[in-house]
Amino acid sequence: MGISTTRIETETVPGEAIVQERSAKPCALVIFGATGDLAKRKLIPALYNLMKEGHLPEHFELVGIGRSSPDEAAFRQMHHEATAKFSRTKPLDEEVWKKLESKIHYVQGDHESPETFTALNAKLDELDRDRGTQKNRIFFFSTLPSAFPVILSGLKNAGLLHPADPRGPFSRVMIEKPFGRDLTSARELNKMAAGFVSEDQLYRIDHYLGKETVQNILVLRFGNSLFEPLWNRNYVDHVQITASEELGMEGRGRFYDETGALRDIVQNHLLEVLTLAAMEPPVSFKADEIRNEKSQVLRSIRPIYPHEVAENVVRGQYRGYRDEPHVAKDSKTATYVACRFMIDNWRWHGVPFYLRAGKRLKKRLTEVAIHFRAVPLCLFGRDEVCQRLEQNVLVLRIQPDEGIEFSFMCKQPGDDLYVSNVKMDFSYARAFARPAPEAYERLFLDTMRGDQTLFARHDGVEEAWALCTPILEAWEKDGDIPLYQYEPGTEGPEQADDLPRATRNRWRPIG
Repeated sequence: MGISTTRIETETVPGEAIVQERSAKPCALVIFGATGDLAKRKLIPALYNLMKEGHLPEHFELVGIGRSSPDEAAFRQMHHEATAKFSRTKPLDEEVWKKLESKIHYVQGDHESPETFTALNAKLDELDRDRGTQKNRIFFFSTLPSAFPVILSGLKNAGLLHPADPRGPFSRVMIEKPFGRDLTSARELNKMAAGFVSEDQLYRIDHYLGKETVQNILVLRFGNSLFEPLWNRNYVDHVQITASEELGMEGRGRFYDETGALRDIVQNHLLEVLTLAAMEPPVSFKADEIRNEKSQVLRSIRPIYPHEVAENVVRGQYRGYRDEPHVAKDSKTATYVACRFMIDNWRWHGVPFYLRAGKRLKKRLTEVAIHFRAVPLCLFGRDEVCQRLEQNVLVLRIQPDEGIEFSFMCKQPGDDLYVSNVKMDFSYARAFARPAPEAYERLFLDTMRGDQTLFARHDGVEEAWALCTPILEAWEKDGDIPLYQYEPGTEGPEQADDLPRATRNRWRPIG
């Protein structure tokens, strides 16, 4: 049975924005780890594109902190080359780059050295005086989690963290994931951070939440009367959330071997996406109202206790992983994980949520697939026809080609009754004639505006870890839980198929 595709036309609704974003205030952005891979691939290119589209405030300055670049000129040249390579918009507009480059500064130093923070303080005072940054500071931690307490302490001791005051200058801290390694460490990290900054100064990053399709989940659900009445256990059979990557370690073997797929993707990215897909309508689109509902979903997810892990979780490791640089030869780190979660609330009781994430799979793909219940009986009186009627599926593509598709059954033209699966497809890039911005562009801009909607709150972080920690403990303690091998370029271990098969379902193909 073939699948045909129908394009969707879009029409912009006239009028003012439903939610009017606040303007970004003058500020200095300080990046710790500014010579690292994340800064070169994502952070500086994001700032370049914000500059290109006119979103950065006029009085904006960037200060990089690092050890490897010898001076400011070399630092700027390094990022000029990296931005030309990794920016989502090409070729590099040299005029825009020159404008951004004039705002880039560099302080060489080690974050463990008090002299680094003394030099940073002097540089920020200079920018306040000469560039009009008005003592507003954002500190981005593009470092290992073990460095977070050291950097926070250094900033505090240097007098660089102002108390939260809506009438005065702001100090905000952006922290990259992972936020902790388990529930205990996440609680300790939250407690430590609370000793230096208040919760409304702390911006815990999950870059998935900066993607257009993830943000659009709320609009799709709550802005369309067609979907919201169906978005519950009465009409939804199950939900699949997938994060598939083609690449392997790419030089991240040391980090990944201590982290694995569950910590790296499921605990933050996929559980965050799950909360947006499953949450109740918020009272308003204010940050805390949305985060309240997300936390409520996490509290409603049925825990998977250690003795239930083998039944509800499958882990795998791609063949050849142990030969990657900086990976232990006897490593038991999972590069693939598939989970079945149940949400014990009125809306979702009895609806399985299947999550899977993996490295070296068939295709790069991240999506949410809502599988609606099949028709309850044979409409046409012939069993062979009924067996060909598939479930309606609503797919939210997060990457690549961000968009939405919906499949439904339709009769083919002709005298005979042939049934086809028809797919309506919506692409952000095609519909709006412009590529969707990178996640870090939105996250930087929201931090400058003081909007925490797309950032994790302390209780949400701990609730997500509370769900994942028993699984990690079971893997560490129970030698009978298998770690399945799978071939690179496949869809993961075959044993993962048993999770949806238990409820007579199957995974959507990857690729």
